[in-house]
Amino acid sequence: MTGTSTLPGSGALPAAAPLPPADGAAAEHLLVCKQVHRVTHDMTTFSFEPAEPRLFRHDPGQYLVFSFEIDGRRTDRCYTLSSPPSRPHLAAITVKRVPGGRVSTWLHEHLAPGDVVRARGPFGRFSPARHPAPAYLFLSGGSGITPLMCMTRTLHDLASPADVVFVHSARTPDDIPFRQELELLAATAERLRVVHVCESDGATERWRGHRGRLTPDTLHRIAPDFLHREVFTCGPPGYMRAVRDMLSAAGLPRGRYHEESFEAVPPAGTQPAPADGPSTASTQPTQARAPVPAHTGAPARTPPTTGVPTTATGADDDEATGFVVELSRSGRRITCAAGTSVLEAAARAGITLPSSCGEGACGTCVTTLQQGSVDMHHQGGLGPRDEARNQILLCCSTPRENLVIDA
Repeated sequence: MTGTSTLPGSGALPAAAPLPPADGAAAEHLLVCKQVHRVTHDMTTFSFEPAEPRLFRHDPGQYLVFSFEIDGRRTDRCYTLSSPPSRPHLAAITVKRVPGGRVSTWLHEHLAPGDVVRARGPFGRFSPARHPAPAYLFLSGGSGITPLMCMTRTLHDLASPADVVFVHSARTPDDIPFRQELELLAATAERLRVVHVCESDGATERWRGHRGRLTPDTLHRIAPDFLHREVFTCGPPGYMRAVRDMLSAAGLPRGRYHEESFEAVPPAGTQPAPADGPSTASTQPTQARAPVPAHTGAPARTPPTTGVPTTATGADDDEATGFVVELSRSGRRITCAAGTSVLEAAARAGITLPSSCGEGACGTCVTTLQQGSVDMHHQGGLGPRDEARNQILLCCSTPRENLVIDA
């Protein structure tokens, strides 16, 4: 980007001050839909304003947990904000309509200006505000462009001196979100370069740019210095694996790689349910996927150990082989290694349990702990009353002993 700036010398944004928590949890928002704007044939931006005057404070790349009433049932989904914090009167999300996606279909067909929804947050650590650098490489595929678009808008609005190369991969030119806006930003910002890679021609446009999928050779031609840039990437699971493997093989330092994935890795041999939006989990190229530790978007807190006290005998043996977790409703039993979340252990055993954000924010994976005790470090997904009723979040609960849960 170009222009005079009062930002740090690295060109990156300073981290935003966290929103004040409500009752020890994440901030709650009552939002009124103000505008619905079609971005592509299957992507739409929904813009919201607070029901009561207030400013949104968040880091670019963070997300909110939205609660929707669909057919009389509450459904929570995590959506990254596509609106930048430099425009604090607005909160916008850009959602791709996914075939079979219950929430994305409902949003596209029913949400209209004047409708009111609830949200909590912001959450997430996937942000250049937490990784200052003089140069960035943004890599996105499909609707994974959303958080990177927010980052690009923010850096442009604040005239950041950071050098940015933004590479987006799409099926066809018709599938490129924000195309005109990105071209305008690149034309007016000296240190922003935007490149699109398309697999094939569009219905009405013959593609003359980079064709096919993003390869090491293509990336070298676009950004020969990519190993020296801070890399942020987001996209569908297959795209993410390819990018992660490519950058790791090229020798990108682990600390310079940050990703946001659409969904948790499904159990082996199963197909994931249609994903309506990303759940944020920053990882490194060679790290195994694991529960996200306490984020910095809100004051971290360590709640007391949750559970019904029991006598733990043979603890050393249990830690060596794993703890037994019994799912009382299904009658299934799984083994959960020490330090592994119950949700992750269930996935490894081929059991799919309700989940969404993966970091203890949305409350989707809540269940009742009937026996045993866990260590739980959540981000506002439960209130004190919930904890008093022995409710736990499976994504951020690790066993201290054998457990029985209501699942």
